[in-house]
Amino acid sequence: MSSSSPLRAAFLGLLLAVGMGAMASLDLLSAQEPQVRSSDPELEELAAELLPDLAARAGMELREPVRLEKRSRSQLVGYLEAKLDEELPTEEARRDVAAYHLLGLVPEDLDLREVLLALYTEQVAGFYEPDSTALFILEDQPPEALQGLLVHELVHAVQDQSADLPAITDPERGNDRATAAHAAVEGHATLVMLEFLTEQLQGRPVDLAEVPDFSETLRPALEGMRQQFPALAGAPRVIQESLLFPYLEGAGFVQRLWVREGRVPPFGDYLPASTEQVLEGDLSDAPLDVRLELPEGWTVVDSDDLGRLELEILLATHAGDAAATRAVGWGGDRFALVEGPDGSSGLLLAVAWDDAAARNGFVAELTPHLGGFPRPATLRSVPEAAAPTALLRVGLPDDVVVTVTVEAGGR
Repeated sequence: MSSSSPLRAAFLGLLLAVGMGAMASLDLLSAQEPQVRSSDPELEELAAELLPDLAARAGMELREPVRLEKRSRSQLVGYLEAKLDEELPTEEARRDVAAYHLLGLVPEDLDLREVLLALYTEQVAGFYEPDSTALFILEDQPPEALQGLLVHELVHAVQDQSADLPAITDPERGNDRATAAHAAVEGHATLVMLEFLTEQLQGRPVDLAEVPDFSETLRPALEGMRQQFPALAGAPRVIQESLLFPYLEGAGFVQRLWVREGRVPPFGDYLPASTEQVLEGDLSDAPLDVRLELPEGWTVVDSDDLGRLELEILLATHAGDAAATRAVGWGGDRFALVEGPDGSSGLLLAVAWDDAAARNGFVAELTPHLGGFPRPATLRSVPEAAAPTALLRVGLPDDVVVTVTVEAGGR
């Protein structure tokens, strides 16, 4: 994983929870083939009972057997540490923190690797190991939680046989696009899991596509996780929100998709391309492509997009929770951590909007709070851009010429 924001590091959770092995063949399993392979007979039997129903609920087909085993908590920690060394080297984590610190979203001295290790050690109950192409369930899980855990993880295993999960969640596609895909993957598995468990509880068939405002029903339970888990409660808000978003808003997105299109998986033409599409459900509104150009001698140390989700968090952090509504009308963005020829550094954030009213509202909302950024900050409209655009500078004077280009994006 090539990471350029703390949010990208959060995708380690996806690598652990969903299948990341080679794509399965297109042939479906024959009736004679085992659907699950495991050295644990009890685990194998339970998973084999669940899989056919889960695949049908997910709107997908099982194409090859699922390998399933148990692992210890210490084995999980060892795996997490190895993945962090591989996917988020220390220098990369330092750049991530530097960029998000200048946005006022994380402390300057945040040890991102330590935070993520604590979060996943605390949160993860099952994970997928690419080298052995198997799903693992932690052996310390209570028996009463095993069925719900298996339901969620087995949906991921079925997803991995029908969609190229590593490709659609690749951070190289951009932070916001990868976050949106992550929300589709986790929201899909969460919705199937909750529908199954609700049926078990009520003893009758349940179709969550028929439940109005489903995500609002789910919200209190997921919000309660902040206090239930100390590592999550102690993490910066931007990391907390990014970890909860795929389950909460992702489940709401898939539920709305089911209402419109029937029980289809959220891939292919139904895969969201931005967190705005997840929040709004409008897959036709493609994000704009925003680019930044600096004078000769300036170096871009780190660059990515925030997306509507992180822009909401930025507004809420600096101007209060109610200000997050000013992110409505987001069209696309690009931030860059930059260094000058004299060794000076700072951050740029260009945000393109659907219309001038949305841009002006954003500027008016955030401008009174520019003193809350860790370095002197300015926020100006960019009249020469092809779409209504605002440019935030943190630690950079206005005389550094920045060219902002805005073009139509795509899926």
